[in-house]
Amino acid sequence: MIEFVNVVKKYDHGVCAMDNVNLRIDKGEFVFLVGPSGSGKSTFLKLMIKEEEPTSGKILIDGKDITRLKKKEIPFLRRKIGFVFQDFRLLYDRTVEENIVFALRIIEASEKEIKTQLKTVLQMVGLTGKEKYYPNQLSGGEQQRVALARALATKPPILIADEPTGNLDPKTADEIFKTLLEINARGTTILVVTHAKDIVNELNKRVVALDHGKVVKDDARGVY
Repeated sequence: MIEFVNVVKKYDHGVCAMDNVNLRIDKGEFVFLVGPSGSGKSTFLKLMIKEEEPTSGKILIDGKDITRLKKKEIPFLRRKIGFVFQDFRLLYDRTVEENIVFALRIIEASEKEIKTQLKTVLQMVGLTGKEKYYPNQLSGGEQQRVALARALATKPPILIADEPTGNLDPKTADEIFKTLLEINARGTTILVVTHAKDIVNELNKRVVALDHGKVVKDDARGVY
């Protein structure tokens, strides 16, 4: 599903953000990506969605080497990867429904598909009945659920969550991770970047740790 093969990323100022990284994440896995600031986590994500290019090595998504993609093919790669950010990145002048529909219109979904997916993802994240609310009428946890619903609306096989609970209280964070586990149980491959040690240790999922651009730990049932 996701494979980094001898990936090196060096920036012009001399920093080596990826130092010969080899890593494979299989379809349906739930993986935590951890490490201190500057360890290479953000670069890893940017390489996956081709916001950055590796200096050398191969990156395979669904068996296809994305380092060879043409520019016009990049949008189709990104449709395979749902992205959830710490700061939600919602459209605050649009309702919950409009935020989700926006993602579906980008991929030119039919009106029937939009109606079906809207209902499905709202149920999935527990927001049925909140369709007409604006983000500022929702709690932080509910806003994060809208961001999850929007990311899932296009049915991506991969979901990346970058510090998805960084701005949330512990109870709400637990609820978000419960939702992520349910999404994973439906077959979506999930990669979570987090500093939430307590949640990582509690969930007992695979932990990949980066430090100075190197994979320093890869534990199938790891602790942070």
